Amino acid sequence: MADTPPAPASLADFADAARAVLPATVWDFIDGGSGTETTLRANRAALDAVAVLPRVLAGVDTPATTARLLGREQALPVAVAPMAYQRLLHPDGEPALAAAAAEAGVPYVASTLSSVPIEEITAAGGQVWFQLYWLRDRQLVCDLLDRAQAAGATAVMVTVDVPVLGRRLRDVRNSFALPPHVAAANLPGDRDDLAHAGTPGVSAVAAHTGAVFAPALGWADLEWLRARTTSPLLVKGILDPRDAARAAQAGVDAVVVSNHGGRQLDGAPATARVLPEVVTAVDGRCQVLMDSGVRGGTDVLRALALGADGVLVGRPMLWALAAGGRAGARAALELLAAELRDALTLAGCADPAAARTLRTITGG
Repeated sequence: MADTPPAPASLADFADAARAVLPATVWDFIDGGSGTETTLRANRAALDAVAVLPRVLAGVDTPATTARLLGREQALPVAVAPMAYQRLLHPDGEPALAAAAAEAGVPYVASTLSSVPIEEITAAGGQVWFQLYWLRDRQLVCDLLDRAQAAGATAVMVTVDVPVLGRRLRDVRNSFALPPHVAAANLPGDRDDLAHAGTPGVSAVAAHTGAVFAPALGWADLEWLRARTTSPLLVKGILDPRDAARAAQAGVDAVVVSNHGGRQLDGAPATARVLPEVVTAVDGRCQVLMDSGVRGGTDVLRALALGADGVLVGRPMLWALAAGGRAGARAALELLAAELRDALTLAGCADPAAARTLRTITGG
């Protein structure tokens, strides 16, 4: 009888398990960044360079991990980031990951480009936030917002850093196209034909998004969206503090400091580098979340110490889904919670709010 492999000791262990079971082209699709992947690497390097000054003699035994995001208490200061086409990784796709998030007590963000309709994702239970890509068809945007609200989504997260898809060279070299069983299930049936059309030297996913995404999204559109929905509104893809301040002025409930996991503008800064300036710029008018590069509980602590209210965790959840479906995703979130409890204890923090008072040193 073969030995049972050891349980993952870190979220990185799920990456090894996922790579072992995924086709190489699918692995490249989720693992890769844009251009020479400079920003992809910078995200990790910047987080690794953040040293947190722990407080001692704090009398902390078992810290709480709960935090308020968008006015609701969450089990962790964490949400599962929006990520497209999750049936590429596991047959159960988005509902499995949403169910794991519900069990963990954290929000799950459903992508416009989910491979399962939003109604089936919200049926998995728990809190679901709907991520909106701005489409050329304004009526389709309205329809998606109405469907998400009717399905029970509790917030809207508009992504603003994808006027066009970043040039992801791994996908270009692989001539990556979606397999027949994976589709953009929230869009009308004929709206993603390009995503399945394999062409040498072309990313079919990039061709599809270029056809349906509206490249000229502007502040007037954000103001329209703010007036269109009464749900909490988050803006994802903020890096410049000036944009963060303007989004706060427009009445958004949160900004997400994000470079799309290093998948859009290659050469954009790491999110951990600009996070403190964004926090200063919004000046308490809205919450600030961070994503891109989060790989464990220590990274959550780092983000909190830099001023974030919480984080989005992305690729590690895809690794866990690929490796073990719903159970794998649940195990990854349990591991993340345990890592965060350890980090809070070692830093002398009774809860995530206390972590936001910690000092940091960059570079060692």
